[in-house]
Amino acid sequence: MSLSVAIQGVAGCFHDAAAHEFLSPSATEMQVVENETFTDLFAGVRSGAADLGIVAIENTIAGSLLDNYELLRNSGLRVIGEHKKRISHVLCALPGQSLDDITEVNSHHMALRQCEEWLRRHPRLKRVEYFDTAGAARDIARRGLTAHAAVCGDYCAELYGLNILANGIETNKHNYTRFLVVALPGMAEKLRLLNGMPNKASVMFTLPHRQGALSRVLAILSFYDINLSKIQSTPIIGREWEYRFYADFTFDSAERYHQALDAARPLMNDFILMGEYTDSPTPEI
Repeated sequence: MSLSVAIQGVAGCFHDAAAHEFLSPSATEMQVVENETFTDLFAGVRSGAADLGIVAIENTIAGSLLDNYELLRNSGLRVIGEHKKRISHVLCALPGQSLDDITEVNSHHMALRQCEEWLRRHPRLKRVEYFDTAGAARDIARRGLTAHAAVCGDYCAELYGLNILANGIETNKHNYTRFLVVALPGMAEKLRLLNGMPNKASVMFTLPHRQGALSRVLAILSFYDINLSKIQSTPIIGREWEYRFYADFTFDSAERYHQALDAARPLMNDFILMGEYTDSPTPEI
């Protein structure tokens, strides 16, 4: 199977690495479609410029990416899978360079912050912020920048032929990002069983603005043994103190999951089933 996948960032970024890891058991060929922004990513999948998109939705340190929830809701795309990736950073430079040769470290500001303790132990290294982790590595490789090093992932360093000078330089080793894989409804149906039988669902709904509305929904889920693995609220613009809820459910029985939805949906407004897919494992440290 040959698939094109839209990512945010340039080849070698963590979105790219997550896409390869998710699709490696299924796709014989994979073409990466780079996008500058998440808005461009969703637009590209909607237009057919890419078969799939892979988009970060939450991080164990930074939390939920609320803008991406809204982009997903408005896109009309379906969630067909998820991938959880541990975010580990390396320091890499041109072949032949050693740590003693390096005077400047380039990377995205978040990556530099995540490596604060290691960088503090090397105060002579000047930190220069870059638009993208992979972009920093790519520029060092393409421009032959000596005395420069990039903070990025090991997949990125390998892709651009850079030598790794230090591994695992991130401060917090429990840094994970959860990615959603999205597609147009037709493609979603075609790839529905890409990673196995669904045991997880993502939904969006609103509730009447009255006492106990959310607790009634949660009671139904509990009765049918449905695990609420995540719930995220976002404000509804123009409707003060009212919220949309994005929720993820996991379930052992598809029959009881559907019974739970049938029982809960009359209590909800504006319900959208955003996708059913297979729960992905969290990689070990």
